[in-house]
Amino acid sequence: MTPTTERRSGATPGSPLAPEACLGSTWFIDSDDPGVREFARRVIDEAGATSDRERAVALFLAVRDGWRYDPYNTSMDPGAFRASSVLASERNWCVPKSVLLAAACRAVGIPARLGFADVRNHLQSEKLRESMGTDLFVFHGYAEMWIDGAWRKASSAFNKELCERFGTKVLEFDGVNDALMHPFDESGNRHMEYVNQRGSFADLPLDEMLAAFAEVYGADWGTSDEAVVDDAFR
Repeated sequence: MTPTTERRSGATPGSPLAPEACLGSTWFIDSDDPGVREFARRVIDEAGATSDRERAVALFLAVRDGWRYDPYNTSMDPGAFRASSVLASERNWCVPKSVLLAAACRAVGIPARLGFADVRNHLQSEKLRESMGTDLFVFHGYAEMWIDGAWRKASSAFNKELCERFGTKVLEFDGVNDALMHPFDESGNRHMEYVNQRGSFADLPLDEMLAAFAEVYGADWGTSDEAVVDDAFR
């Protein structure tokens, strides 16, 4: 049984989404897991990061490029969304990668939470559009990190190698500015469009997310081969 996650739009002191409330381990963002803690510490040590900004950037890069983007080779088992499980995977998609990034940040004392939005992929292939029945990706996930007195948003979904392969701009995060999906690719073609904000959460709202998936995509979707994964990216 997974916990119910409460959503809030603000971050006032004492609220469920205030920085001090986004530091502890949760069922999905299990930042107290030994593997998650070791991963976060190793990344920071190798980067020589000392400030929260430098730590957050190092962790973002490690999650972005450490797991190849794969939005369809997925499991809807709640356990697969735990940061410790994501850490053991070889490839993954935006939501689990965001959970891992949030957990790694919390493991080193950086408040972190999850943000979600619906995005429209204007470069989606016709093959995938027919399969999904839409070019809308609901509940696209990203991490929000409390750095230097403000929440900074960063999407770690697309690994650098895949971006370079398809001529899509690599998302870079400097710990100062938000790093969300690029609206255009390297050739100036329209790419990702944020069409609906779903809010910020202290833990993964799995039930709400799966209900949205079922409403938009139907129940019959699951694993796919690498060619379809590449179509999803484009």
